[in-house]
Amino acid sequence: MCYSCLGSMTEMAVVMHDMRLIHTDLKPENILFVSSEYVKVPDYKFTSRSPKDGTCYKRLPKSSAIKVIDFGSTAYDHQEHNYIVSTRHYRAPEVILGLGWSYPCDIWSVGCILVELCSGEALFQTHENLEHLAMMERVLGPFPQHMLRRADRHAEKYVRRGRLDWPEGATSRESIKAVLKLHRLQNIVMQHVDHSAGDLIDLLQGLLRYDPSNRLTAPEALRHPFFTRDHFRRF
Repeated sequence: MCYSCLGSMTEMAVVMHDMRLIHTDLKPENILFVSSEYVKVPDYKFTSRSPKDGTCYKRLPKSSAIKVIDFGSTAYDHQEHNYIVSTRHYRAPEVILGLGWSYPCDIWSVGCILVELCSGEALFQTHENLEHLAMMERVLGPFPQHMLRRADRHAEKYVRRGRLDWPEGATSRESIKAVLKLHRLQNIVMQHVDHSAGDLIDLLQGLLRYDPSNRLTAPEALRHPFFTRDHFRRF
Protein backbone atom coordinates (compact mmCIF):
# COMPACT_ATOMS: atom_id res chain seq x y z
CA MET A 1 0.00 0.00 0.00
CA CYS A 2 1.26 3.50 -0.83
CA TYR A 3 1.38 5.29 2.53
CA SER A 4 2.06 8.65 0.86
CA CYS A 5 -1.19 8.38 -1.10
CA LEU A 6 -3.10 8.13 2.18
CA GLY A 7 -1.45 11.31 3.43
CA SER A 8 -2.16 13.15 0.18
CA MET A 9 -5.83 12.20 0.37
CA THR A 10 -6.11 13.51 3.91
CA GLU A 11 -4.32 16.74 2.97
CA MET A 12 -6.80 17.16 0.15
CA ALA A 13 -9.69 17.07 2.63
CA VAL A 14 -7.93 19.68 4.79
CA VAL A 15 -7.64 22.06 1.82
CA MET A 16 -11.28 21.68 0.79
CA HIS A 17 -12.64 22.12 4.29
CA ASP A 18 -10.41 25.15 4.90
CA MET A 19 -12.19 26.67 1.89
CA ARG A 20 -15.55 25.84 3.58
CA LEU A 21 -16.27 23.35 0.79
CA ILE A 22 -17.92 19.97 1.28
CA HIS A 23 -17.24 17.78 -1.74
CA THR A 24 -20.07 15.29 -0.90
CA ASP A 25 -19.00 12.75 -3.53
CA LEU A 26 -15.52 11.57 -2.64
CA LYS A 27 -14.78 8.16 -4.14
CA PRO A 28 -11.83 6.55 -5.93
CA GLU A 29 -13.16 7.54 -9.35
CA ASN A 30 -13.00 11.21 -8.34
CA ILE A 31 -9.43 11.10 -7.02
CA LEU A 32 -6.76 11.03 -9.72
CA PHE A 33 -2.98 10.96 -9.76
CA VAL A 34 -1.47 14.16 -11.14
CA SER A 35 1.09 12.15 -13.10
CA SER A 36 0.45 8.94 -15.01
CA GLU A 37 4.09 7.84 -14.72
CA TYR A 38 4.77 4.58 -12.91
CA VAL A 39 7.45 1.98 -12.28
CA LYS A 40 7.04 -1.78 -12.65
CA VAL A 41 7.92 -3.83 -9.59
CA PRO A 42 7.98 -7.66 -9.52
CA ASP A 43 5.02 -9.10 -7.64
CA TYR A 44 4.26 -12.78 -7.84
CA LYS A 45 0.74 -12.29 -6.49
CA PHE A 46 -0.32 -10.52 -9.66
CA THR A 47 -1.49 -12.26 -12.83
CA SER A 48 -0.20 -9.71 -15.34
CA ARG A 49 2.86 -11.49 -16.69
CA SER A 50 5.70 -10.21 -18.81
CA PRO A 51 5.73 -12.01 -22.17
CA LYS A 52 9.52 -12.33 -21.95
CA ASP A 53 10.24 -14.09 -18.66
CA GLY A 54 6.83 -14.86 -17.15
CA THR A 55 7.47 -12.57 -14.14
CA CYS A 56 4.46 -10.92 -12.51
CA TYR A 57 4.54 -7.15 -12.02
CA LYS A 58 2.57 -4.45 -10.30
CA ARG A 59 2.63 -0.79 -11.28
CA LEU A 60 3.51 1.78 -8.63
CA PRO A 61 3.01 5.51 -9.26
CA LYS A 62 6.18 7.60 -9.27
CA SER A 63 4.38 10.39 -7.42
CA SER A 64 1.65 10.30 -4.77
CA ALA A 65 0.39 13.78 -5.77
CA ILE A 66 -3.36 13.65 -6.38
CA LYS A 67 -6.14 15.91 -7.56
CA VAL A 68 -9.88 15.84 -6.93
CA ILE A 69 -12.42 16.07 -9.75
CA ASP A 70 -16.21 16.29 -10.13
CA PHE A 71 -17.28 19.23 -7.99
CA GLY A 72 -20.78 19.12 -9.45
CA SER A 73 -22.44 18.37 -6.11
CA THR A 74 -20.01 20.32 -3.92
CA ALA A 75 -21.65 22.67 -1.42
CA TYR A 76 -20.57 25.40 0.94
CA ASP A 77 -21.45 24.63 4.52
CA HIS A 78 -23.84 27.60 4.73
CA GLN A 79 -25.76 26.64 1.58
CA GLU A 80 -28.99 24.65 1.54
CA HIS A 81 -28.12 20.96 1.48
CA ASN A 82 -29.66 18.21 -0.61
CA TYR A 83 -31.30 15.42 1.37
CA ILE A 84 -29.13 12.63 -0.10
CA VAL A 85 -25.47 13.03 -1.09
CA SER A 86 -22.50 10.79 -1.84
CA THR A 87 -22.24 7.67 -3.94
CA ARG A 88 -23.79 4.73 -2.10
CA HIS A 89 -20.66 2.82 -1.04
CA TYR A 90 -19.12 5.95 0.50
CA ARG A 91 -22.26 7.46 2.06
CA ALA A 92 -22.09 8.39 5.74
CA PRO A 93 -24.61 6.99 8.24
CA GLU A 94 -26.00 10.43 9.14
CA VAL A 95 -27.02 10.87 5.49
CA ILE A 96 -28.85 7.53 5.38
CA LEU A 97 -30.61 8.21 8.70
CA GLY A 98 -31.66 11.69 7.59
CA LEU A 99 -29.81 13.48 10.39
CA GLY A 100 -28.32 16.22 8.22
CA TRP A 101 -24.72 16.41 7.06
CA SER A 102 -21.69 18.66 6.86
CA TYR A 103 -17.88 18.29 6.59
CA PRO A 104 -17.84 14.95 8.46
CA CYS A 105 -19.61 13.21 5.56
CA ASP A 106 -16.43 13.77 3.50
CA ILE A 107 -14.34 12.30 6.30
CA TRP A 108 -16.46 9.15 6.35
CA SER A 109 -15.94 8.82 2.59
CA VAL A 110 -12.18 9.20 3.03
CA GLY A 111 -12.24 6.42 5.63
CA CYS A 112 -14.08 4.11 3.23
CA ILE A 113 -11.61 4.94 0.47
CA LEU A 114 -8.60 4.22 2.69
CA VAL A 115 -9.99 0.79 3.57
CA GLU A 116 -10.54 0.15 -0.13
CA LEU A 117 -6.94 1.13 -0.90
CA CYS A 118 -5.87 -1.27 1.82
CA SER A 119 -8.00 -4.27 0.82
CA GLY A 120 -8.59 -3.71 -2.89
CA GLU A 121 -12.37 -3.90 -2.46
CA ALA A 122 -15.11 -1.42 -1.57
CA LEU A 123 -15.90 -1.71 2.14
CA PHE A 124 -19.70 -1.59 1.82
CA GLN A 125 -20.83 -3.21 -1.42
CA THR A 126 -24.57 -2.68 -1.20
CA HIS A 127 -27.45 -0.94 -2.94
CA GLU A 128 -30.05 -0.86 -0.15
CA ASN A 129 -30.21 1.32 2.96
CA LEU A 130 -31.02 -1.19 5.68
CA GLU A 131 -28.46 -3.66 4.36
CA HIS A 132 -25.94 -0.81 4.24
CA LEU A 133 -26.56 0.10 7.88
CA ALA A 134 -26.35 -3.58 8.87
CA MET A 135 -23.00 -3.84 7.08
CA MET A 136 -21.76 -0.86 9.07
CA GLU A 137 -22.73 -2.56 12.33
CA ARG A 138 -21.07 -5.79 11.21
CA VAL A 139 -17.78 -3.98 10.52
CA LEU A 140 -17.84 -1.22 13.16
CA GLY A 141 -20.19 -2.38 15.92
CA PRO A 142 -23.65 -1.18 17.08
CA PHE A 143 -25.01 2.26 16.32
CA PRO A 144 -25.37 4.76 19.17
CA GLN A 145 -28.94 4.79 20.47
CA HIS A 146 -29.26 8.56 20.12
CA MET A 147 -28.64 8.39 16.36
CA LEU A 148 -31.22 5.65 15.81
CA ARG A 149 -33.80 7.53 17.92
CA ARG A 150 -33.36 10.64 15.76
CA ALA A 151 -33.80 8.86 12.41
CA ASP A 152 -36.19 10.96 10.32
CA ARG A 153 -39.49 9.81 8.83
CA HIS A 154 -37.79 8.41 5.74
CA ALA A 155 -35.36 6.27 7.76
CA GLU A 156 -37.36 5.37 10.88
CA LYS A 157 -38.55 2.19 9.12
CA TYR A 158 -35.00 0.84 9.48
CA VAL A 159 -35.23 1.00 13.28
CA ARG A 160 -37.32 -1.24 15.54
CA ARG A 161 -37.37 -1.22 19.33
CA GLY A 162 -34.28 0.92 19.59
CA ARG A 163 -32.08 -1.07 17.21
CA LEU A 164 -31.72 -1.77 13.52
CA ASP A 165 -34.54 -3.92 12.18
CA TRP A 166 -32.02 -6.54 11.13
CA PRO A 167 -32.02 -9.34 10.12
CA GLU A 168 -35.82 -9.32 10.50
CA GLY A 169 -36.18 -6.54 7.94
CA ALA A 170 -33.79 -8.03 5.39
CA THR A 171 -35.14 -8.23 1.87
CA SER A 172 -33.61 -11.67 1.16
CA ARG A 173 -31.39 -14.45 2.45
CA GLU A 174 -28.72 -13.25 0.03
CA SER A 175 -28.77 -9.87 1.74
CA ILE A 176 -28.22 -11.50 5.14
CA LYS A 177 -25.36 -13.57 3.71
CA ALA A 178 -23.76 -10.44 2.22
CA VAL A 179 -23.68 -8.87 5.69
CA LEU A 180 -22.50 -11.98 7.53
CA LYS A 181 -19.51 -12.47 5.25
CA LEU A 182 -18.03 -9.14 6.31
CA HIS A 183 -15.27 -8.97 8.94
CA ARG A 184 -14.57 -6.48 11.70
CA LEU A 185 -12.56 -3.45 10.62
CA GLN A 186 -9.40 -4.48 12.44
CA ASN A 187 -9.48 -7.93 10.84
CA ILE A 188 -9.91 -6.45 7.36
CA VAL A 189 -6.86 -4.24 7.84
CA MET A 190 -4.68 -6.93 9.40
CA GLN A 191 -5.34 -9.25 6.46
CA HIS A 192 -3.63 -6.77 4.14
CA VAL A 193 -1.22 -4.66 6.21
CA ASP A 194 1.80 -6.16 7.90
CA HIS A 195 3.41 -2.87 8.93
CA SER A 196 1.95 -0.37 11.40
CA ALA A 197 -1.50 -1.98 11.23
CA GLY A 198 -2.28 -0.73 14.74
CA ASP A 199 -1.86 2.93 13.84
CA LEU A 200 -3.86 2.51 10.63
CA ILE A 201 -6.71 0.76 12.45
CA ASP A 202 -6.82 3.53 15.04
CA LEU A 203 -6.91 6.18 12.29
CA LEU A 204 -9.71 4.41 10.44
CA GLN A 205 -11.73 3.99 13.63
CA GLY A 206 -11.53 7.78 14.05
CA LEU A 207 -12.55 8.47 10.46
CA LEU A 208 -15.43 5.98 10.62
CA ARG A 209 -17.03 7.01 13.89
CA TYR A 210 -20.79 6.92 13.57
CA ASP A 211 -21.49 10.22 15.31
CA PRO A 212 -20.29 12.99 12.98
CA SER A 213 -19.66 15.28 15.95
CA ASN A 214 -17.11 12.76 17.27
CA ARG A 215 -15.54 11.87 13.94
CA LEU A 216 -12.01 13.09 13.32
CA THR A 217 -11.73 16.33 11.40
CA ALA A 218 -9.38 16.50 8.43
CA PRO A 219 -6.65 18.41 10.38
CA GLU A 220 -6.96 15.99 13.32
CA ALA A 221 -6.57 13.04 10.95
CA LEU A 222 -3.44 14.55 9.43
CA ARG A 223 -1.93 14.88 12.92
CA HIS A 224 -2.67 11.24 13.71
CA PRO A 225 0.34 9.08 14.72
CA PHE A 226 -0.13 6.99 11.57
CA PHE A 227 1.12 10.00 9.59
CA THR A 228 3.57 11.43 12.11
CA ARG A 229 5.53 8.37 13.21
CA ASP A 230 8.84 7.44 11.58
CA HIS A 231 7.31 4.46 9.72
CA PHE A 232 5.25 6.84 7.54
CA ARG A 233 8.14 9.13 6.70
CA ARG A 234 10.13 6.18 5.36
CA PHE A 235 7.60 5.63 2.55
